[in-house]
Amino acid sequence: MFPIALIQHVADDGPGYLLPYLNRIGRPCQVFKMFEGARLPHAIDGYAGLVVLGGPMSANDDIGYFPPLLALIRAAIAADIPVLGHCLGAQLMSLALGGTVQAAEHVEIGWCDLRLEDSAARWFGAVETVRQFQWHGESFSIPAGAIRIASGDYCANQAFVVNGLHLGLQFHSEVDEFKVKRWLELGQEELSQCASPAVQQEAALLPGLAEAIVASQRVADTIYGEWVKGLR
Repeated sequence: MFPIALIQHVADDGPGYLLPYLNRIGRPCQVFKMFEGARLPHAIDGYAGLVVLGGPMSANDDIGYFPPLLALIRAAIAADIPVLGHCLGAQLMSLALGGTVQAAEHVEIGWCDLRLEDSAARWFGAVETVRQFQWHGESFSIPAGAIRIASGDYCANQAFVVNGLHLGLQFHSEVDEFKVKRWLELGQEELSQCASPAVQQEAALLPGLAEAIVASQRVADTIYGEWVKGLR
């Protein structure tokens, strides 16, 4: 069985809930920790799928491994090897496919209610809305050939699908309780300076966090459960 390649940009934005999910269903993974100097795979054909995680940098930044990562994303899509992008990862997917990444109209931090298109039922189940965790200040355009399946009040483009296999998510379906608490610890300055109506402060996020994570991970189970069906 081929492993899934997971691209991790920074120490504090790891796979979160996704890794134990994949372990639970018996899917081997190889995590490429770019912040520790890891080298990207030379080719994608030895992998069952490609996951690109989030990070605080911009997809437009001049980072040495970004051009080969964009090429790897394109190669995976061309070979029908499923790609899954979270936040920055989805923005890189959009760029790889000719889309754009720009400043979002509103910074989003915290739980956001998202509206689902009819075509999203395969990925989210028979629901009209979901609540997912956000932490981003930029957003992607829907690239040519992709279909938008989720939108929000403060950020229109929240999720897209390419060829029924590849999924770009602006939100963080992979969060667990540890990850959210760590981000709140690291993001105190950003939270104190941000006046966006789509930003929730720590005092609003911590009460009920455990219950919110459980609900979020039920949604993640549905998303990931559909995505893994395409793995080699």
